[in-house]
Amino acid sequence: MNPNPIGRYRWVVVALLFFATTINYLDRQVIGLIKPVLEQRFAWTETDYSHIVVAFSVAYAVGLLLFGKIISRLGTKHGYTISLVVWSVAAVAHAAVGSTFGFGAVRALLGLGEAGNFPAAITAVAEWFPKKERALATGIFNSGANVGAVVAPIMVPWLLGAYGWEEAFIITGAIGFVWLVFWLIYYEIPSRQARLSAAEFAYIHSDNEVEESQGKSFSWAALLRLRQTWVYITGKFLTDPIWWFFLFWLPSYFATTFNLDLKKPNLPLVIVYTATTVGSIGGGYLSSYLIKRGWPVARARKAAMLSFALLVVPIVAARYATGIWPAVALISLAAAAHQAWSANMFTLASDMFPKQSVSSVIGLGGMAGSIGSLLFPLLVGYLLDLYKSQGDLLGGYNLIFSFCGFSYLLAWALMHWLSPRLQPVPTAPQPQAISVLV
Repeated sequence: MNPNPIGRYRWVVVALLFFATTINYLDRQVIGLIKPVLEQRFAWTETDYSHIVVAFSVAYAVGLLLFGKIISRLGTKHGYTISLVVWSVAAVAHAAVGSTFGFGAVRALLGLGEAGNFPAAITAVAEWFPKKERALATGIFNSGANVGAVVAPIMVPWLLGAYGWEEAFIITGAIGFVWLVFWLIYYEIPSRQARLSAAEFAYIHSDNEVEESQGKSFSWAALLRLRQTWVYITGKFLTDPIWWFFLFWLPSYFATTFNLDLKKPNLPLVIVYTATTVGSIGGGYLSSYLIKRGWPVARARKAAMLSFALLVVPIVAARYATGIWPAVALISLAAAAHQAWSANMFTLASDMFPKQSVSSVIGLGGMAGSIGSLLFPLLVGYLLDLYKSQGDLLGGYNLIFSFCGFSYLLAWALMHWLSPRLQPVPTAPQPQAISVLV
């Protein structure tokens, strides 16, 4: 028996991050599940809906930049609090709007607030975990996105059928304020956390590059001169839009292609998003396992991410699915692989950058992902309306699935070209000593 156990308080922090991310994605997912009802109520076309998604994406991109700096200056605890309050108020406010423009406005506010979740969560992981555990910790909290997506197809249709679409937004939006109470009570950085043992504090910092008090954060200009920043930006730009497509259009895809009734809890969506939970935790576990087996950090991350990129490719065969369950299987595999990829993408930022700059890097990469997610819905809306007018809506989805299948391999190749070794940057801005993007 170990007389000096390390302690497990860091996993309490992961639990807080997990539930926050679950709520974040629950609130984000509601509109996709209620979309058929809102289309009838407000006479939306696919293009109208794509514009509402774009409003969320634009605000999300702006919010990522803002919260990257807010968290750097105010700290994780206060930055996360501001983010949660803004997005929960916006989620509840959906019930009060009565027009397409109004939905665009509240979606924009929701996107602005929700943007703070991942910069805050990744910074918290960097503060609370040594590098060898960060991918696993990230995979666990990131699986909250998938749990939120699993809970939503069960909870939202029930609320919709029992109470109406307004109440569905109000009830789901109010859950965030419950989480906030626990966050304010239980979270603090390790150096200020009285519940943390000295042994666990030492373990947390056993392979970290610097203490919180050392070094300065990079400016945006300095970050944009680094190849490591562009590795993260490229990966997010090319792959984030695929996940947002899964969130915002899969319910509609199953409803229109396989006559799925979205007013009832539905098993296909539950299976898809349950698979993503396995992918997120498994993806974080794989690279962490390889590191513990002695692999260099960069090699472990890149090998894991290449395997996940390959697992997305079979989704191109969805066009040949004649029944709902083959389609569910192919989409589940791709969605799970995305979340495994995503867990390692987030961890790359904390691998390559000092803690003080992690939230800013997450913000820049997230903004790039949001820009991609802004452009992709416009393409999706255009293609679906075009093919619908030709009486072949499924053909539009098939073309989109083909794009999804190869985007991760393209991202991996470009990231490898930008920084084959994924070298960590110095702990203070030293542009002249860093391999810059030219």
